[in-house]
Amino acid sequence: MSRPPFEVADIIRIAGDSFRQRYNASLTWPQRKVLDAIVRCRTAALGGHRDACADCGHQAISYNSCPKCQTGARDQWLRKRQLELLSVGYYHLVFSVPHTLVPLMWQNKRQLFSLLFETSAASLLEVAADPRHLGAQLGFLSILHTWGQTLTPNPHS
Repeated sequence: MSRPPFEVADIIRIAGDSFRQRYNASLTWPQRKVLDAIVRCRTAALGGHRDACADCGHQAISYNSCPKCQTGARDQWLRKRQLELLSVGYYHLVFSVPHTLVPLMWQNKRQLFSLLFETSAASLLEVAADPRHLGAQLGFLSILHTWGQTLTPNPHS
């Protein structure tokens, strides 16, 4: 997996000083603490360690993450979960609603989010059961996401 061009810490490193100068009076102590922690996370400021590939021996230096984000602990947890996966195909499907309906979704969250889950589940089960497609009963997991990648309201499951 490649690193995105910018992470939150990069943006804070670039614009943090001017942001603090402009909004210092309205920032709380915990907010200042979080900004500082994000800037230090995964840098030499928190120390580092040498990682080595067990297969090829390639070595790399990894900087430690802050106690809040715990990137190393997350990665270890993910590796353990990947060992639990069945050797079957996995697919990521997204069911979204037209953007013109988003305001209505926010005004009627309980009813319309439930409807989104019910209709997406019914669609998956119906298509999978059809012998022209898969002819099978499937299992799936649905998760509600309320924001898109650009942090704009975008309910989808």
